[in-house]
Amino acid sequence: MQKTFRKTAVVAGAAAAALGLTLSPASAAPSTTWTVTPSGSYTATNAGNIVLTATIPMTCTTSGASGTMASATGNPAQVAAINAINFGTASTPCTSVLGTVTTVAVTPWTVVAQDYTAGVTKGYIGNVTANVTAGVCKFTVTGKASATYTNSTGVLAVNSVAGELSVTNPVNCGTVITTATKPLFKGNYAIKASNGAIPAIIGTNP
Repeated sequence: MQKTFRKTAVVAGAAAAALGLTLSPASAAPSTTWTVTPSGSYTATNAGNIVLTATIPMTCTTSGASGTMASATGNPAQVAAINAINFGTASTPCTSVLGTVTTVAVTPWTVVAQDYTAGVTKGYIGNVTANVTAGVCKFTVTGKASATYTNSTGVLAVNSVAGELSVTNPVNCGTVITTATKPLFKGNYAIKASNGAIPAIIGTNP
């Protein structure tokens, strides 16, 4: 009986070891290589309205950004920096029911890649900080915003979900915008490299 028990234990141990060897490589997520072509500076122009909603929608018909893109390794990994971004201009300001909206971004923001499938990179805009004034109401928005980038169109589609962005330091906003408000940032940007080409982002695993 004791000999049978020892034999069973040895077999069970060997099976567990084999199972461990089988599972170990799969449990380690491979690091993604992100190839950006061409790398270097880029500009972005809104394709359609850009909307920041913090209880009420604040709409910008004009918005643009600039920065740099570069290949990277990791998951997540930063593939671009947004060094400047504007919302509205003097002749085409952003608007809301509270009046004209002025948004001053505190940059740099980041573009972070997390997943790649068939020419589409999923990730988020990170390190977002912007000071917003709508009428007499002032507040700061911080956090991140989910986004996708499509190689075939060169469009960076920002589509944040509730809870990614938050409000701090609301002044003269009453109960309309408070620290409990969960802002949303949505809109599309067309990206062009400095040579006029549409950049491509490709993610591969070893």
